[in-house]
Amino acid sequence: MTIIDLVKNLLAALTLLSHISIIVGIIYFLFFRRKFGAVFIYFSRNGIKFAFAVSLVATLGSLFYSEIAGYAPCKLCWFQRIFMYPEVALLGFAAIKKDFKNILNYALSLSVIGFFISLYHNYTYYGGALSGSCGISGLCAKRYVFSFGYISIPLMALTGFFLITVFLFLRKKYEKTTKSALLLKDCMQGNDRDLS
Repeated sequence: MTIIDLVKNLLAALTLLSHISIIVGIIYFLFFRRKFGAVFIYFSRNGIKFAFAVSLVATLGSLFYSEIAGYAPCKLCWFQRIFMYPEVALLGFAAIKKDFKNILNYALSLSVIGFFISLYHNYTYYGGALSGSCGISGLCAKRYVFSFGYISIPLMALTGFFLITVFLFLRKKYEKTTKSALLLKDCMQGNDRDLS
């Protein structure tokens, strides 16, 4: 087994694990959120860190595929990279500086746009449009990775953007809830606090 095969299998396994986690998260959100609220709070409070980890793995994975494995990225892959690569720097700075308020909206905007580009990429990749319609030389039609019977590079990217978006939405909700709780506490104590 070569290093390329090893990394391909590792990234596919991480994607599969992410899909399982998404399903468990949906079940938790629908049925158990009120009963086990601490889990929700944990992921909300640490959403920036989780989003950073996902963006770092996605960026390193895409660089590995193009620079080490030699897989030529298609046009839509390049557009997705434009929205993924800055996430590493933005979210890394946010995590280090604890400056979530100012960076959160920028990072969330990048992830949402990247998600929709990736969604369209998957649509074309899995046959929703003419094969290879997204690339100049039809690179999207080439299957460099197809693990577990469904995981491809475009699906890995879609999963990454989805996770980043969810983690950032959770963090945004946490910020709003925390701000509201502080305002309520101050009102009850008669204090004046500006949390804008």
